[in-house]
Amino acid sequence: MKKSETLSPELLRIVEARHHDPFEVLGRHSIGDGRIRIRAHLPHAEEVMVVDGPQLARIPGTDLFEWSGPADGIDARYRLQWREDDGQRHERHDPYCFPLQLGDLDLHLFGEGRHWHAYRFLGAHPHSADGVDGMRFAVWAPAAERISVVGDFNRWDGRAHPMRVRGASGVWELFIPGVGAGVQYKFEIRNRDSGAVFLKSDPYGQRYEMRPGTASITTEGSRYPWADGEWLQQREHADWLHAPMSIYEVHLGSWRRTRDGGFLNYRELAHQLVAHVTDLGFTHIELLPVSEHPLDASWGYQCLGYYAPTSRHGAPDDFRYFVDHCHKHGIGVFLDWVPAHFPKDAHGLARFDGTALYEHEDPRQGEHRDWSTLIFNYGRNEVKNFLLSNALYWLEEFHIDGLRVDAVASMLYLDYSRNDGEWIPNKYGGRENLEAIEFLRELNHVAHGEYPGALIVAEESTSWPQVTRPTYVGGLGFSMKWNMGWMNDTLEYFHKEPVFRAYHHDWLTFSMLYAFTENFMLPFSHDEVVHGKGSMLDKMPGDAWQKFANLRLLYCYQFLHPGKKLLFMGCEFGQGREWNFDEALDWDLLAYPYQSGVQALVRDLNQLYRGERALHGREFEWDGFEWIDCHDSSQSTLSFLRRDDDHFLVVVLNFTPEPRRDYRIGVPAAGTYREVLNSDSEYYAGSNTGNDVVVSEEKPWMGRDHSVVLTLPPLAAIVLRLEE
Repeated sequence: MKKSETLSPELLRIVEARHHDPFEVLGRHSIGDGRIRIRAHLPHAEEVMVVDGPQLARIPGTDLFEWSGPADGIDARYRLQWREDDGQRHERHDPYCFPLQLGDLDLHLFGEGRHWHAYRFLGAHPHSADGVDGMRFAVWAPAAERISVVGDFNRWDGRAHPMRVRGASGVWELFIPGVGAGVQYKFEIRNRDSGAVFLKSDPYGQRYEMRPGTASITTEGSRYPWADGEWLQQREHADWLHAPMSIYEVHLGSWRRTRDGGFLNYRELAHQLVAHVTDLGFTHIELLPVSEHPLDASWGYQCLGYYAPTSRHGAPDDFRYFVDHCHKHGIGVFLDWVPAHFPKDAHGLARFDGTALYEHEDPRQGEHRDWSTLIFNYGRNEVKNFLLSNALYWLEEFHIDGLRVDAVASMLYLDYSRNDGEWIPNKYGGRENLEAIEFLRELNHVAHGEYPGALIVAEESTSWPQVTRPTYVGGLGFSMKWNMGWMNDTLEYFHKEPVFRAYHHDWLTFSMLYAFTENFMLPFSHDEVVHGKGSMLDKMPGDAWQKFANLRLLYCYQFLHPGKKLLFMGCEFGQGREWNFDEALDWDLLAYPYQSGVQALVRDLNQLYRGERALHGREFEWDGFEWIDCHDSSQSTLSFLRRDDDHFLVVVLNFTPEPRRDYRIGVPAAGTYREVLNSDSEYYAGSNTGNDVVVSEEKPWMGRDHSVVLTLPPLAAIVLRLEE
């Protein structure tokens, strides 16, 4: 007879690896009168027995083994012993004799999209059940007919460890005794409708093998001995709105490399990076995405292992050491986070259970054609929960101080980078993505509520209102927003030859019309030094001297303008070539005066910015800034005050290579003014034109009772402080 004719439908579904609940068939079951049946499905097994108990008989034509008899003497959590066709013997507890391991509350909260720590029950976790140690696996895949855990421990055979589904939740679970940390695994999924079978990495996996491998790796619960309690306590109560914040943006894979061109470990990076940013005076490091990603060329922005620090630089505890070391030395750590899209790689989230699970089915909603990536379905509770839980995961498990949310504009607008007919309006006929807006508000509400002092920063490139205003007044609730308009206008202006700058003076002054409508960060980021845009130095016009003078002036304008600061690695010393993600920075350039001069200026700008409350105390408030003269377009100069209470600094910038002598400006008070910074100093490889000290005259100018006469150095900024 054929196998299908001799087996019951339930057994046949086990043999054909189609059963949604193998516990109905496998394991220990009462059959009445004090008798039990034990059934196991062990591909490759030749003979099977219960340890210190009976031998199981093979069901002919299958890899099913069973025994029926008295329950006396058979442990509830019995062990099986078997010999395989390669001669190897195995012994372990039967996974199918254990009860349910996931709690109903976890499943309920997850289904509602309100389980802020879903990563604690989904994925793979060390677990002890009835005194037996092993690994508990759980995955969400509602359209699956069958899911199995496959890995090193079962020959990657999907017949060996099928999971069971928890009803309508779509969550599948299985506790496998004896599996420990460091084991590679995936989920083998069979779609309910098509019958297609495919392998997927664990969406909640906390470690991955090194690319090009794509397997998840089981981990033990971290016992990392954190030593940053003092940092976290002061962060919770810090007045960050009125404190200096100067961020060094870093791509870990190309900041530095080993001598043979390999990646540095997180621990090596910790010591070298902290020494560098401490020397230069930065307050924070911002990391391009460290979530596991298959393609180096994506810089981490096409990630799949959302819960796993990339294995390129070591293990999760190595990354914990990195953050801890930063905190112990007074450096905060921000992480670039990517909830806007994910790649189409077959082992990842795309059509995870054979359907558009994490994404939208309709490409007009579910695909970014510019990036060839997929868009999360923010309207599905479990998808929203995946992302919310992930944000909290980095804040909780790795003590990250804040997240920079990538590509927010692409989330807010349904027609982002789309032509007519390529997008679907919302239920009101508008272009706003209502589900994404609600997700972002919930993200900020939950993150700020759960982790006071942690900051969430939006990379948002449009004029969307109230991005950094509280959700209870209709805002999105972000802590800060990148000022992309300021960045674009500024770089466009500096790209002009100085002789033409007089005609574009408003590109510099326009930012002050909206500078305090949001909590702005001023970024010169990685995006400005790739894809043929050239380095920051290459954007500057003129000969070598003018290029470096312009670059020094640009950084002065950034640090003296209201707003928190961000500078990408390599920019701090004027690297000449465009950033290459696959090579280390050109550190040898620091042997040359121009490059070392730029780095010296960045160091002094950080020191001035951090030391002067006038520069950081009211960065987000109108009364922290005051124009002296914004109208001198013919000479391409700007002058303004930065204030904090009664203390102020005078800032004058000359955007031409012509020194301006006998240049008079009005000042708020009489007295002696000392030059506390001059970007043309010989210390920075400038021409050393300047003022040292000037004494005010009782001569009204620009609506003020007193004025000073200055020498403005070429392509330079000067900062003056009133001496007491």
